[in-house]
This record gives sequence, structure tokens and C-alpha cells, in this order.
Amino acid sequence: MLATLGMTVFVFTSVLLLGNVLKQILQLLINRQLTLGVAVHGVLLLIPYVLAFSLPIGMLTAALLVFGRFSADQELTAARASGISLISLITPVLLLSVVVSVLCAWLNFYVSPASRAAYLKLIFAANSRNPSKILRSGETVTIGDYTVRVSKVHPDGSNLDNVLVSQWEGTGEPLRWVMGPTGTCVSDPLHHRIILTVHSAQSWAYKDTYVPESSGDVTFPIDLVSQAQTVLTVAVSDMTFWQLRDKLRSLEESPKAVTRTPKAVKQLIADATTPVLVYLHRMVSFSFACIGFTLVGIPLGIRAHRRETSIGVATALLLMLVYYSFVVLAQAWVDHPERAPFLIVWLPNFVFQAVGVVLLWRANRGV
Repeated sequence: MLATLGMTVFVFTSVLLLGNVLKQILQLLINRQLTLGVAVHGVLLLIPYVLAFSLPIGMLTAALLVFGRFSADQELTAARASGISLISLITPVLLLSVVVSVLCAWLNFYVSPASRAAYLKLIFAANSRNPSKILRSGETVTIGDYTVRVSKVHPDGSNLDNVLVSQWEGTGEPLRWVMGPTGTCVSDPLHHRIILTVHSAQSWAYKDTYVPESSGDVTFPIDLVSQAQTVLTVAVSDMTFWQLRDKLRSLEESPKAVTRTPKAVKQLIADATTPVLVYLHRMVSFSFACIGFTLVGIPLGIRAHRRETSIGVATALLLMLVYYSFVVLAQAWVDHPERAPFLIVWLPNFVFQAVGVVLLWRANRGV
């Protein structure tokens, strides 16, 4: 099982790394935006991030391959004839799945997001000629004294939908809220800044309370020099477990800090907590995926009764597709907090573990 796990993890890690290398690093190398040494550094930073995904699928594939051949070679029949139950045989494998789950938790909670954030900083430095890419769809980004939230960034990187900009003093006091249905973001590399314009904006100035200002286009020349070392804010998807908890706490407390905050602004801030909750719950739930995959993979491998590697890999990919469909559904519903998308990421764990226990019970009885 260990040998097969090592082989499958190596293969899946290589495939996932190849996708990232071809997508970003190779392109930057061709454009001479990265040196070979920096490119190798970027690949090394991606390995922990990719391992968080390849370990669970490797565990699932290994269980399918090992126990499929175990059954096809009649070794299970020989073990039963010797008075050894299936549960006794698989106990070390189940303990191995727990150990791998603990390793996945360590990767998911800290190592993977920290490595991913470091990798994105490296890529950001290479893409510094196009600073407008710092804005991300559905996320809140802090740039100096400004906090910007954009519902959607169009593929051109310049046109924005549903823009909310809040301006703060250095002491943390609010100065202004500006909100508009559309916006544009263009880079000014000569002065190391971006020009953010909110169209048809509604704005409120803070003077003990929020006072409405005149409507129209509002332009913000945002300096990027002060953010060169920190590379703005870390994306929600690249935060560690503890950073996500702090982010969630700050988002929940921000509407309470100011009285008579406009209702629309309160709603936007409330909506911002849902993506954080989804990633927080996904991080925890995915750490337990190895246990569910092992519980399902062992009886399915026995029932398949096949030696062929292709059958096991195909079954593993199909099961991973089912698992990730729940994750994709949860992320698609981040704009619908009433549907509790952060709970949906737990469903595949419960389903896989319940089905796996039933199938193991039936396999142990020889059904």
C-alpha cells in the first residue's frame, strides 16, 4: 500500500505541477520575465500546494489498485480460509489513512496556503508591469488606505462590476464609502499606481455619521509603492486557517464599528463573510477526505476484482469528480448565503464515509 501510494502521489503531483508550470512559469520564462533559478523556486513552492490535492486522490487510487489485485489474485479468499477477517486485514490501511489525513491537515491549514501565497508573490513580481491584476473577483483587497471589493473582474482586467471602495485614515478611522455598479481599473506604471474609477457612484463621507455626497464618477489614484513588499493582501483562497479565522472575525465586526452604516454597505460586508466560511470549512473537511476515500476504495477494489491499473485510475478519477462537484457547487453559491454553502463541502465526506462503512460491512460478510 505504501509503495503504491508513493507511486500514485508522485504521478498526480507531477501532472498537477505540469499544469501550473505550463500555465504561468513557462510563459514567463519564454517572455524572459523569470530567470531559471526563480522558475525552479516557483516550482518548489508549488509542491506543498499540489500535495494537498494529490495525497487524497493518491490514497484513493492506491486502495483501489491494491485491493483490486488482492481480490483478483484470490488472496482475500486465502486469508478468509485461514480465519483472517477483512477488517483485520485493512486495519493497518485505515490507520495509514488517518496518518495521511493528519499530514493533509498540516498541509491544508498552514503549509499549502503559505507556499501558494509565496508563489503568487513571486508571480506578482514578474507581472509588476500590469498592476491592475491585483483586483480579484468576489474578494476584498486592501491597498494602502483603501479597501476595494469587486464582484467581478472581466477577463480584460480593466472593466469591473459592482465596485465598493472604502477609504480609511492611517489611524483606522473611516473617511468615505463609494459604491457603483461598474468601474474601470487602468495601470500607471510610470508612477507605480493604478487609476480606479467607479462609474455612476453613490458615495458617503463620514463625519460622526455617514453623509451622502453627490453622485457621479469617482476616481481614485492608488499608489502601489508602499505595497511592494507585502504584495497587497493575501487572497482568501490562499490564507492559512488562522488567517481565515481572523479575516472572518474582522468582517463580522466591521459593520458594528460604525453606527448608521448604509444598509447596502452592510449587506455587501455581510456577503463577504460567506467566501471566507466556505474556504474555512473546505480546508477542514478536505483534511478528512483520505479516510472517506480509503473506506470507499477498499470495498470497491474488492468488488471490481481486476488487476488492470487503468480501471483503478478511472474509478478514482470518477470518485474525485463526484467529490469535487460538491466543492464546486459550494463555491458557486458563495453569493447565496441563505443556502449555507459552507455546509455543502461537508456532504461528500459524510456520503463517502457512510457508503464506505456499508460496503465494508457487506464485503466483510462476503456479500
